[in-house]
Amino acid sequence: MRILHTGDWHLGRTLEGRSRLAEQEQFLDELVLMADRQQADIILMAGDVYDSVNPPAAAERLFYEAAARLTEKGRQLVVISGNHDQPERVSAAAPLVAGRGISLIGLPTAETVRVPVPRTSETAMIAALPYPSESRLAELLAGDGDETELRLAYSAKVGKLMRQLAGAFRKDTVNLAMSHIYVLGGVESDSERPIQVGGAYTVDPSALDTGAQYTALGHLHRPQAVKGSGLIRYSGSPLSYSFSEAGQAKSVMQLDVAPGGTPQLEELFLSSGKPLVHWSCRGGLEEAWRFLEEGRDRHAFIDLEIHLTEAMSMGEIQKLRKAHEGIVHIRPIYPGRESEEETASRSQMPVHELFRKFYQRQSGGAEPEDELVELFMSLIADDEEAREGEADE
Repeated sequence: MRILHTGDWHLGRTLEGRSRLAEQEQFLDELVLMADRQQADIILMAGDVYDSVNPPAAAERLFYEAAARLTEKGRQLVVISGNHDQPERVSAAAPLVAGRGISLIGLPTAETVRVPVPRTSETAMIAALPYPSESRLAELLAGDGDETELRLAYSAKVGKLMRQLAGAFRKDTVNLAMSHIYVLGGVESDSERPIQVGGAYTVDPSALDTGAQYTALGHLHRPQAVKGSGLIRYSGSPLSYSFSEAGQAKSVMQLDVAPGGTPQLEELFLSSGKPLVHWSCRGGLEEAWRFLEEGRDRHAFIDLEIHLTEAMSMGEIQKLRKAHEGIVHIRPIYPGRESEEETASRSQMPVHELFRKFYQRQSGGAEPEDELVELFMSLIADDEEAREGEADE
């Protein structure tokens, strides 16, 4: 049978207020065409369907339309919730769509997903574990343990659940595992929401030693293999969701597998979505304007770094943004400040200084008025007083 592994769609996500829905729709169109062209039997979606627990209606509509299209020709779709999802929201429509070959799993369950594949007269057994937070496992970790103890306790619990689900594996079935977790050693990017405090929610690769022929993971946005026993992979996200992912190739993993056999893997690269690129203009505004006049990266989102000797005016910033609607950040770099920026610890900075730096970054280097800083600090003070009042009640 042929299986496609994808995940981390994050439908409804924005980039600094810019909607990505059109790009996400483009990806889902590409995925439907890919499933048709590759004659896939099963599609595994490894969590983070949405970007928030309360996604916009347009994002939900996009998901259900895509799910219907992906299963039109008898294909099966298996979806688990991720740490960005509200699990009950993901599984709410399960009774309505089960007859269409769509399995929606929001909360951890002891039941292994059974997926028949008529084309090959085979059956896939899928040990599917949605994002297993403490609350979703309905079990608290030891509250006073150190980080190592917490990680081992969490990892052991995940391993136990996976092995229980894998108890349904048989020699005459294709045996797969799927989850939305952070496995020790995985390479992260800025766009994943951390799912562990310190290292407490980190899973050791040995916990995934279930006897599965392939383990499909979600959470990390860079496609990558996990070192461990068996074939364990993150599919990665279909779009670049932060500038830390600039230049990454995005893909869907295809596997051909039969009962008892070793899967044959192929990475199918995606072309959807706008690229995210960095511009470093050491020649200052003149170089930035040359890039713009050349039409460089016309259809991309831009993180613009400009080396300057003095702050830009608001008029200059507005002209740059008007010249290229994809400019997301304008980051001025001044002589001698690089080392200062690199060594300054945010945790040790006073709040008013953090606000000044934030304002400079957003405005292209302009200094905030003293009155604005004072207003911000008064709001912080009001908030702290309100919190103290709540604590006293």
